[in-house]
Amino acid sequence: MKNFRLLSTSGTLKTRHITGLVVFFLFFLPVLVEARIYIDINSPSLQKIKIAMPDFKDFSSSKEHPELAAEFPKILGNDLDLCGYFTAIDKDAFLDEDGPKLTAKNINFKNWTAIGAEFLLKGGYTCYGRSVEVEVRLYDVLYGNQIMGKVFLGKIDDRGLVHRISNAIINAMTGRDGMFLSKIIFVGTATGSKEIYQCDYDGYNAKQITSDSSIAMYPRYSPKGDRIIYTSYKEDDSPMVYMQSLSSSRAVRVSGRDGLNYCPRWAPDNENVVLALSFKGNSDIYKIDTSGKILKQLTTHWADDLSPTFSPDGKSMAFVSNRAGNPNIFIKDLKNGSEKRLTYENQFVNGGKYNTSPDWSSQDRIVFTQMYDSAMDIFAIDPNGKNLKQLTQDSGKNEDPCWSPDGRYIAFSSNRDGGFHLYIMNANGQNQRRITFLKGEQTAPSWSPF
Repeated sequence: MKNFRLLSTSGTLKTRHITGLVVFFLFFLPVLVEARIYIDINSPSLQKIKIAMPDFKDFSSSKEHPELAAEFPKILGNDLDLCGYFTAIDKDAFLDEDGPKLTAKNINFKNWTAIGAEFLLKGGYTCYGRSVEVEVRLYDVLYGNQIMGKVFLGKIDDRGLVHRISNAIINAMTGRDGMFLSKIIFVGTATGSKEIYQCDYDGYNAKQITSDSSIAMYPRYSPKGDRIIYTSYKEDDSPMVYMQSLSSSRAVRVSGRDGLNYCPRWAPDNENVVLALSFKGNSDIYKIDTSGKILKQLTTHWADDLSPTFSPDGKSMAFVSNRAGNPNIFIKDLKNGSEKRLTYENQFVNGGKYNTSPDWSSQDRIVFTQMYDSAMDIFAIDPNGKNLKQLTQDSGKNEDPCWSPDGRYIAFSSNRDGGFHLYIMNANGQNQRRITFLKGEQTAPSWSPF
């Protein structure tokens, strides 16, 4: 059973022409709607929509949880800020003289247009013990039209409840869900060792996954999001690959061969693993099953090959190799076996000799880290070598980029605020925001598949 119900909507949203914005289709329920001008997240000059979110109204008879009135819009504001589409208007500017209910006839829209609001989110909640029912309505302020109305059920201390509301807002605006219910795993040093942790997409609700008291590296979600794989030095101080279900604290060793067992990643089939092995001397990329049996050697070269990542259709693999002298990114066609170099020094203003850590998005873009002089920055490029874009600049060392499941955001680690912490940004490099504020450092993020 779904945990929300739809509220009635009225009217249609008219198209308004605003310079620099792009037309998208809105998701009006239950009536068909016209196209609306919306923010293009790939625009060189991103213009954000101004939204007002007053405190939610407490409809509970007991009034036991008045703090939720401000807490709900606070979390929503953080979600909408991190997604990069909205600017929340400061509450000090509000001229709210609206009625006690959430419907359009109870709203003085002139007061909201007067402060520059384009959209207005009205909300109210009713508590039943530890459970809460939250009603939200989203309005186009200029025309006074409701464009989304739903009721959500959940627990009063569950941030996921508010993330579902954020998803509904983005879905109403774009026809697509947001990233707000996704998770991120990463390496953290809060205990003094490098352990694997998991948190919500916004850095909250962090929990420790491993307790190896050693060095954990390269965590990756399985395509179904139920398991992780990673490298750890917990046995014999040697890098071996382990698999662990997120519903269990028990890790199973997948590969413990002589030499390096490094940079593991799940194959697209969700059952097998691809990793770098050096038991023959140099490092090549292999496909193994979860019992450790080698199924296929994917690269064969005198140089070191590592860090595999797959195209959306699973037919190609990008990887790092120093076969050209310095680490660069190559692409292998897994059907015909052909390999081509993707990154070249003459593509970059700074020379670009050292390119590592590729990650291939569902939108068919490859993000990677480049090291030059004392700097480390993040770039993105198409698999055909076109549309190269530098995403970070003049902000410390930036590394370990990974894509959100929808390919619209990138998580990465940066030391721009001192130690390394996790950040997210839009696919075009805009709206860079820090999301972890934990003890120690946080590095090597991997975004859940949904």
